[in-house]
Amino acid sequence: MNTVIKNTDEKMDKSVSHLETEFAEIRAGRANPAVLDKIRIDYYGSPTPVNQVAAVSVTEARTLTIQPWDTTLLKAIEKAIQTSDIGINPQNDGKIIRMMFPPLTEDRRKEIVKDIAKMGEDAKVAVRAARRDAMDKLKSMKKKSEITEDDQKHGEKKIQDITDKHIKSIDSMTEKKQKQIMEI
Repeated sequence: MNTVIKNTDEKMDKSVSHLETEFAEIRAGRANPAVLDKIRIDYYGSPTPVNQVAAVSVTEARTLTIQPWDTTLLKAIEKAIQTSDIGINPQNDGKIIRMMFPPLTEDRRKEIVKDIAKMGEDAKVAVRAARRDAMDKLKSMKKKSEITEDDQKHGEKKIQDITDKHIKSIDSMTEKKQKQIMEI
């Protein structure tokens, strides 16, 4: 029974951490190095993340600079950014690449806030699915007489407590991110 609870908690934790990753990748008018996390460049035949071949830093609120350790990679990094779905045109001066993030319009902010709410809801659905699976597993264990009815009730309460904790965490993360977007 304890393994069921532990596995359920781990599944829910993964849902929450996935949501954190998605939120970090949202372009919110501020320079954020996380927008480059999905971009890979060809580095000696293997796809390599930009942050492993260059120093990525935020120089101003809306400016991200990328300084490759090997300047021959400038063109490859620039091309990878242009072909990505970031929507920002990089500026290459021969030594570093600058990315200027434009300020968000009111309509775009509202659109992003809706997307954030949907991501939060998707994460909650994943958490609830993990809860349902765990509850089914406990019922199955009770049916097979592997656990007593009291154990089942105790396990269900624990799983519900874990679920409530994760849902609350998702709600607060979502609310915080939405507030952040509207304040920019």
